[in-house]
Amino acid sequence: MIGREKEIKELEKIYSSNKAEMVAVYGRRRVGKTYLVDEVFQDRITFRHAGLSPLEEDRKGLLEAQLEHFYNSLKLHGSEGEKKPKNWLDAFFLLEKLLQKIDDGTRQVVFLDELPWLDTPRSGFIRAFEGFWNTWGCHRKNLMVVICGSANSWMKNELINNHGGLYGRVTHEIKLSPFNLRECEDYYKSKGIPYSRYDIVQSYMIFGGIPYYMEYMDEELSFAQNVDKVFFAKDASLKHEYDRLFESVFKKPDTIKTIVELLYTRNMGYTRNNIATMLKISEGGHLTKDLNSLIASDFVVKYVPFGYSKKEEYYKLTDPFCLFYLHFVKNQTSANNRFWQQNTAQPQVVSWRGYAFENVCFNHIEQIKDALGIRDVISSESAWTKKADDEDGMQIDLLISRKDNVVNMCEIKFYSDDFVVNKEYYRTIQRRIDALHTIIPRKMSVYSTLITTYGVKKNEYSGIFVKEITLDDLFR
Repeated sequence: MIGREKEIKELEKIYSSNKAEMVAVYGRRRVGKTYLVDEVFQDRITFRHAGLSPLEEDRKGLLEAQLEHFYNSLKLHGSEGEKKPKNWLDAFFLLEKLLQKIDDGTRQVVFLDELPWLDTPRSGFIRAFEGFWNTWGCHRKNLMVVICGSANSWMKNELINNHGGLYGRVTHEIKLSPFNLRECEDYYKSKGIPYSRYDIVQSYMIFGGIPYYMEYMDEELSFAQNVDKVFFAKDASLKHEYDRLFESVFKKPDTIKTIVELLYTRNMGYTRNNIATMLKISEGGHLTKDLNSLIASDFVVKYVPFGYSKKEEYYKLTDPFCLFYLHFVKNQTSANNRFWQQNTAQPQVVSWRGYAFENVCFNHIEQIKDALGIRDVISSESAWTKKADDEDGMQIDLLISRKDNVVNMCEIKFYSDDFVVNKEYYRTIQRRIDALHTIIPRKMSVYSTLITTYGVKKNEYSGIFVKEITLDDLFR
C-alpha cells in the first residue's frame, strides 16, 4: 500500500486494544477509505456490509431495498433461519445474534461501509444503530465497529458530533486525505509509470491526489494521451464522474453544483453574501448547511484573505478535479478525442496550469515550510489581493505570515525551464514588497520567495528573491 502509514498504525493499535471500539473513517469520495480498511484487516473482518447508493434505486423503495441487502449480508456471514427484518431495529438485533453465535473470544471486526447511504428518510436508522451500540455493542470488549462514509457532513453531524444517544460514542476518527506529491510519485512508480515530476505535478492539478482517478493512467501512454483517454475520448472513463460525485454524496446535488460552479468563476472565491446575491437565494440556514457540507467534503475552503477583516470570510473552490472538469470538460461544444494532446501548449492550458499550480502549493504548505526551514514556526497562509482604489490593484499568490515576525511573500510560477527575472518583473516584485510594508507591523520583515518548477536563472535581477523553492522541495 502506498502511504497511509499513520492510519495503518492507528488501526492496528485500535485492533489490539482490549475494549469495544467504534472507528469512523471518512474522507472525500474515491480517496481510498474502503481500500485502506480491506488492506489492513483483510481476512480479519467478521461481518461487512456496504449501503446501496441512492442512485441505483427508486428512493421510495430504498428503505426496503437497504434492509433486504443487509439481510443478504447477514446470510452470507452465517445467519440462518431468520426472517427478513422489517425495520432497522430488527436488522441490528439479527446482527447481534449472529455475532454472539460465532463469537470465539477473539476480536470481531464489523465493517459498515457507506453508512450515510443507509440513513434514508424516515427510516429510523440512526436510532436503531444507537440502540445496537449503546445496549449491546459498547459492552463487548472484543467488538470493533469500523464505519466508512463519503458524505463527510453526515459523518461529522450524525455520528462524530452527534448530540443524542451517540454523543461521544465514536472512540476514534480517521480522516483520509488525498495523496501528496511524494505519494503520487510512489504510486506511479509502483504501477511502472515513468512520469517525470513535471508530469506528476500536472497529474495532481487534475486528479488532486485521488488514487481512484490515478488508477486510470496507462503505463503505455504519455501523460497527455492518458488525459485524453479518461476525459475526452468517446467513452471516457471520467466524463460523467463530476455528476456522480455530487449525486452520491449530497441530498440536493443540483443546488450544491450551482454553488460550486459559481465559486469556480473566481479564483479568490466569494463571500457568503456574494453567493446569496449572485444566486438569488436566501442567506439563511440552507446556504450555511450547503457551504458547510462542501467544506466538510473537502471541495471548498473558508478563509479570510490577508489584510481583510475577520468578518470578510471567503469561500473558495479548491478541489482540483472539479476545477479541471469545469474549465475544460463541462462545456465542450464539440467532441475531440485528442483535445489535450493538441492543446497542451496553447495559452488556455498554459494559463490554467498557472492557477492550478497555486492550488498545488496551497495543498503542500507543510512541504514549503519545511523547505524554508520553518516547519515548527506557527503561521497563517493566504493569498492577498490589494483592492483597487486610486492606485492599481495587485495580487500576491501566497503569503506566509509567521509568528517569528517574518512574512514570506511567495510568487508561484509553473514553467518548463528555469524562470527568468527581467527588469520589469523585478520592479513589479519591488512594488509588491513596498505595498506589503504599508500594511504589516513595523517589526515584521518581508522575504520575497519564488516557488517554481526548476528554480530561477541567475542574472542581475534574480537577487530580488531571498528564498527559492522548486518542485523537488514540494516532493519532500
